Parts: sequence; C-alpha cells; structure tokens
Amino acid sequence: MTARTKIEESPEALVERIALAGRAAQRVLALMSDAQKAEALRAAAEALRQDEPAILAANARDVATAEANGLSAAMLDRLRLDPARMAGIADAVAQVAALPDPVGQVIDTAERPNGLRLSRVRVPIGLIGIIYESRPNVTADAAALCLRSGNAVLLRGGSEAVHSNRAIHAAMVRGLVAHGVPAEAAQLVPTQDRAVVGAMLTAAGLIDMIVPRGGKSLVARVQADARVPVLAHLDGICHTYLHSAADPAMARAIVRNAKLRRTGVCGAMETLLIDTNFPAATAVVGDLLDAGCELRGDARARALDPRVLPASANDWDCEYLDAILSVAVVDGLDAALDHIARHSSHHTDAIVTGDAEVADRFLNEVDSAIVMVNASSQFADGGEFGLGAEIGIATGRLHARGPVALEGLTTYKWLVRGTGQVRP
Repeated sequence: MTARTKIEESPEALVERIALAGRAAQRVLALMSDAQKAEALRAAAEALRQDEPAILAANARDVATAEANGLSAAMLDRLRLDPARMAGIADAVAQVAALPDPVGQVIDTAERPNGLRLSRVRVPIGLIGIIYESRPNVTADAAALCLRSGNAVLLRGGSEAVHSNRAIHAAMVRGLVAHGVPAEAAQLVPTQDRAVVGAMLTAAGLIDMIVPRGGKSLVARVQADARVPVLAHLDGICHTYLHSAADPAMARAIVRNAKLRRTGVCGAMETLLIDTNFPAATAVVGDLLDAGCELRGDARARALDPRVLPASANDWDCEYLDAILSVAVVDGLDAALDHIARHSSHHTDAIVTGDAEVADRFLNEVDSAIVMVNASSQFADGGEFGLGAEIGIATGRLHARGPVALEGLTTYKWLVRGTGQVRP
C-alpha cells in the first residue's frame, strides 16, 4: 500500500463506513471489564516491543523522505524514532494500562426531597477522531488512551509519518485483537487523501469529538471547518519569567533546560522575560548563546550581549520550535504579567522566584492551562503529570484543560433512581 492509496469510494463514504464500524466496536468495548482492557493494552505494549525492528525500518523510510523534502530540524526531531523512543512508546502504553479506569467512576451523588436519588457517572465520549502531524508516537498514545477510557478511535496521521504510523498501528492492533478488542476500535484511516480530513470534520453524528495535533495551519483548519466538537491544542508560546528574587543557579539551569532540552516540543520555552533587577541576566543570556541558541531581544536584552539580535513585533507571538528564543527585560512582576497576558497562547507559563508571595500571585493571575513555579516548562507533558500519556494539551477553557488523558476523554451521564415518584 502506498502513501497515496487510491480508494474507489468517496471520502464521505469512506469516513461513514469506518466510523460506523468504529461505533459498533465501541459498544463492544464499553462492555469489557477494566481488567480486560488493561490486559489488551499490555499485550499491545508487548507487540510494540516485538515489532521494534520493523517499526524503526518504517520510520527510517519516513525520515529519509522527510530529509529529501527539506523538513525542518524540529519536525525531523518529532518524526525520528530510535530504540530509546520506541521503549518510551511501549512503556507509555503499559503505563496507561496500569492507570485506574475512569469509566463508571461516580462523580457525585444527591438525594432530592421527593426521594429521587441522583448520581453522575463517568462514561466514554464514544468515537474520537485524532488528526495529527509528524509524531508517530501519537498513534500509540492516542489509541491507548482512547481504548482505556472506553472510546473507539479513528487515527489520521500526517503523510510524513505514514509508514511509521502503519507499522505502530499494526503492532498495536495485533496485541489488542488477541485479547478480545475488536480491530475496528482503533482504526488508522487507510488513505492520505486530504479530502478525508474534511469528511471527518463534517461527520457530525458519526464522530463524537475531533482532536487536532499539529501546526497552526492544521488546527486553524479544524476549528474553521469542523461540525464536530473540537478539543484544540493551540500554539505553545511558553514564557519563563526570571523574577528579581530568583536564585541565579536555579534560573540558569531551568532556562537552559526549558529552551534546549528539546526545542521541538510544545512545552519548550519560546520567550524569556528577565526582571530588570535579576542579578545574573548576562550569565543567563550568555549560557544560551554559547549553547548555540539564537536570541532575539528588545533594546535592553540586546544591551546584555552584542550577539543578541533585534526582535521584531512578530517574535513575541512566535512558536519557533527551534533553537531560537525571544528575550525581553521587564520592570517587575506586573510588567511580566502584562506581557504574558498579551502574548501567551495559554499553554504553559513559568516563573523562577524565591519569593512565595510573588509565586502565588503568578499562579493566581496567569490564565494558562499550566502555570509553573521554579520548574522547566518542558515538564508540560501528560507522562510527567502521572497521566501515562496524553492526547494533547488543551489550551481552551471548555471540557478539559492542560494535558488531556483518561479523565478528559470521558463525559458523564445522570443516573436517577426512584421508588415510583411522579411529577405534580
């Protein structure tokens, strides 16, 4: 099968067919016990380990094609797999299997004066469509999280990772089916035809939620065209503010890690704010420059080191996903909060400070999905939060926010138990 497999049916007919199969499989999945779902996912994790050579070979094909097509270094980093990353993918699936099943969890209960007993109970959302780019690990993470929470999933990965996605999906399904999960509960869309994405976005009544994971253009298209509810992951324009009371050694370590550990992840710092009274500003800036990071700064940041380039107005709203960082010097906490309010994408923002009152103000006043004190923004990750894996980091304000894992993939229903009551 090639990356552009020709299909005889229309995109709309294809999506309807696989969505109906997914919905039927979800009904079977909903009847499976916690133990059955966990065992199936453990088998899927083991299948990923067994198929590592084939998956890495498929990934090498994708990387070679991407390099020939001039894919950026950051995108290549997201795409590339190696034995350590494969171990991480399999381990993440096994970790999801070990997490408590949220389905059936009682959120709260109440009894009305007329004797009706009410409870709210977590249930699966249904059939979830995942549209994603570059990252082949999403194939495994998304399938594991959806299945563990009782949802079926339609996976539509990007063409740059097509062979990797197919190899990972095949391994996952082999393990799942061996333990009673219908193959249709985790389907990979069998074509890279872009029209299928449009068909998924308008499949209201067939697909219950769409989760986009990718660049700004993908997310913008999904939000503009979708007739299905969307759980959006927008840009990761993440800030770190070095307050005047920050410990210099701590600040230097956090800043370097937040930017350079992996530049292509959504939790990478993209803007550094330095308090005008922070005592080690020159050292922090020098560390980054010496490590090969390009800095673009305002006038006061450029005065710290002649290697800092002038920032344009667009730099403060840019997710570089590369070894590039915008830097501004600010006059205290209020100025930092104002800058973040104007330019943050509400993903992850952090402060480094030894002042507890300042830290509390930052935590309370920054309106982002994740707000950190004295820690690298690269911890913005479902696995690091103890969630096993994540579908994405939701930056909106409805349904779920921050790393979306099992609980974020459920909704609830009301259960009402009566003893013959009728309404007057």
